[in-house]
Amino acid sequence: MIATSLALAFSLSMDSFAAALGRGACSRRAGLPEAMRVGAAFGVCQFAMPLVGWGVGIAFASLVESVDHWIAFGLLLAVGGAMLRNAILDGEEDAEEDCGPVRSPRAEWLALLTTAVATSIDAAAVGAGLALVDVDMVTTSALIGAVTFAVAFGGVLIGRAAGAHLGRWAEMAGGVVLIGLGAKILLEHTLG
Repeated sequence: MIATSLALAFSLSMDSFAAALGRGACSRRAGLPEAMRVGAAFGVCQFAMPLVGWGVGIAFASLVESVDHWIAFGLLLAVGGAMLRNAILDGEEDAEEDCGPVRSPRAEWLALLTTAVATSIDAAAVGAGLALVDVDMVTTSALIGAVTFAVAFGGVLIGRAAGAHLGRWAEMAGGVVLIGLGAKILLEHTLG
């Protein structure tokens, strides 16, 4: 089960990685303190959102018990498909990164928090799906948060050096893994 949780953690962290690459490529101060700040913001949001989704899923679990594996599959397919779609559409846009205007520290923090929450919405949907299967959600959420912290931290530093172009490929890989996890859940419940 730890391998599945790790695969889930890496998959969910890929949109955060893509965003961190972009921040690193655009940030005028993309050093260790900025990487730590970005990693912490993304990691905390990615830790909390699956727990929120899981709580909502638990509340409605008895209503959907007979089709829970289909719901988990559908949610993972939707999130993974959205990640693939976004990566493909982003790849079709102009490759030059638009870093936007210089912002005040308050506006910069608000932009970071908004991005961290936006990239963790999919983790809430996955958490709701995981409420329908047997999983240690606290450990899984902690793993998701820790992996996301590390990936976003590294993403800022890599983005500073290599630019944001790697983000599209990371998001595509994350989407494929989420779809694969959904298929695994569906197969385990329908065949076993």
